[in-house]
Amino acid sequence: MRRASQFIGLSALIVACVVASCLPRTALAQDPKPRDQDIHLELYEGDPPGEPTLPEGAPAPETRYDKYGVYRCVREPAIDVYMAKGKSRTRAAVIICPGGSYSGLVYQREGIQTAKWFRERGVNAVVLRYRFKPYRFPVPMTDVQRAVQVVRAHAEQWDIDPNRIGLMGFSAGGHDASLATVYHIDADPKSKDPVARFSSRPDFAVLVYPVITMADPDTHAGSRKNLLGPNPSEELIDEASSYKHVNKQTPPTLLVYAKDDNVVPIRNSELFLEALKKNGIKCKPLTYETGGHGFGIGRKQTDENAAWPDACMAWLREIGVIEPGDHK
Repeated sequence: MRRASQFIGLSALIVACVVASCLPRTALAQDPKPRDQDIHLELYEGDPPGEPTLPEGAPAPETRYDKYGVYRCVREPAIDVYMAKGKSRTRAAVIICPGGSYSGLVYQREGIQTAKWFRERGVNAVVLRYRFKPYRFPVPMTDVQRAVQVVRAHAEQWDIDPNRIGLMGFSAGGHDASLATVYHIDADPKSKDPVARFSSRPDFAVLVYPVITMADPDTHAGSRKNLLGPNPSEELIDEASSYKHVNKQTPPTLLVYAKDDNVVPIRNSELFLEALKKNGIKCKPLTYETGGHGFGIGRKQTDENAAWPDACMAWLREIGVIEPGDHK
């Protein structure tokens, strides 16, 4: 696994255009029902890499989505793309990783609602359907890395700036996103896979009440068990604790959390912030006294933390993701 990254130049985009017919299939969303997105796209042609950890004789997992807007199982990782339109449209894109303790994906509330909010404000939004239990580390992370590569491979086709593609993750989705900010796959110009010709390094990250460490006493025990299994080694715990691997190539990061979070200890966000500062990475905390866990956009919000999405937009302007003239 390589951490070094490189930005994508015009020549790589031209190559991607030439081989566009080889990229993963694009279709109108039919899974499990229309959700007002513009594009539904599977991340891989054919069977995705990575095997589930199952009891002997257990059937293979099948993708399941329930009436509450939660994925209970994912076998085929995919993205739903919500393209910004109109005069407020920017060329920035954010890939959203919903939470769910690696036992599900809170797709409607933390994924689709978030995507629509950003789309309405001119930011192209992509909701990632990544794999989780019974798929263990590093499979969920590889889906995030692949999603960045897929969006970057389609940047010219979708009129997105390939150098303004970032990640946003909630809770366990924040952990998955944080891993993809520290572990990068280099672009491989000679790869037979056209998507692999693009770097997986995100250009920014927004981590909302994230899980960060897999170690006691500050981890979220359910997320760790679902991702690493019941008895992970110390080596595996360290490898999956993203703050320990922050490096000079980690992108600018915004962390959003409430001090009264009684599900994921706020020490998780603090550990990541400390590591970012130690490495000289531009970062900012949005810290609120109240809000608890799982407030997302429009749910369980207090008068104080309801402002975090607008503060996030302001931060995106501050770091140059939303450029002058992009969005007023």
